[in-house]
Amino acid sequence: MSSLTSESVIVCSQSGPLSGEVTVPGAKNSVLKLMAATLLADGVYELRNVPDITDVDYMTDLLVALGLDIERGDRHRLRIVNSGRISPVVPFALADRIRASVNVLGPLIGRFGDVQLALPGGDDFGGRPIDMHLSGLEAMGAQ
Repeated sequence: MSSLTSESVIVCSQSGPLSGEVTVPGAKNSVLKLMAATLLADGVYELRNVPDITDVDYMTDLLVALGLDIERGDRHRLRIVNSGRISPVVPFALADRIRASVNVLGPLIGRFGDVQLALPGGDDFGGRPIDMHLSGLEAMGAQ
């Protein structure tokens, strides 16, 4: 068990009422799931406050390969068009680039009843099993 030292503690004292505005940057884990969710139904989707990061670019490439049209209006906005011409087969090379490729499993199974997806790749931070995703899908009837 570690103990706190003066170097590991931040002490703040109120010096008056708080006021002002804070712009919260977009969250990678949220936007990648929202991007995958656009596979569920035909339509036009606009995502704002999208972080300008490589994982968003990788997920964009993956979704375009599945059949979505995606435009970046500016660095922090995506316009995604699902015209219904999508595929349940995720190219290996794209799934291998990003761990979040596992997020397309649910939408594609929901839409097509099956999906072909290689084990997700991405950064090697050690073991990050996808058992939770598979268990959830099995609980809903997937095999």
